[in-house]
Amino acid sequence: MMRNLALAGMAAWAMAAPAAVAKPDLRTQTQMFVERVHTDINGRPRRILASASRAEPGDQLVFVVNWRNEGREPVQGIALTNPIPRGTLLTAPDPSMQVSVDGGQRWGRLEELWLPTPLGGTRRAVPADITHVRWTMPTRLSPGETARLSYRATMR
Repeated sequence: MMRNLALAGMAAWAMAAPAAVAKPDLRTQTQMFVERVHTDINGRPRRILASASRAEPGDQLVFVVNWRNEGREPVQGIALTNPIPRGTLLTAPDPSMQVSVDGGQRWGRLEELWLPTPLGGTRRAVPADITHVRWTMPTRLSPGETARLSYRATMR
């Protein structure tokens, strides 16, 4: 029951929560899917994206972030930020992606980030610590133009 409530919350988050952006005239939408592997009639594996409403622990999730420049001016160098939903583990961070392990206070590559330990020391951050992901888009987005990116996570 609790897992179903968490899944429903994650699905609602993925459909409704826009990524945080630096420009107010940029509209974003995040979608979440489960990657399923089925065997076709010839016995070959086929990967499909299905609704994430029935995700189970161990399932591979695919997040797709779509954005559109709804302003009158081109935008460039914008930063798109997405929180990682609770109950998911980011898999294979993209080299162009920055991550945060402290709710978006500090950013960097995972191997550069450290966290305090309960006994006053520090430890290297691990993928389970990631709370947010961010991309800085180098390409120019003209008025009315759209773009997308995706990343993967695993359901815990």
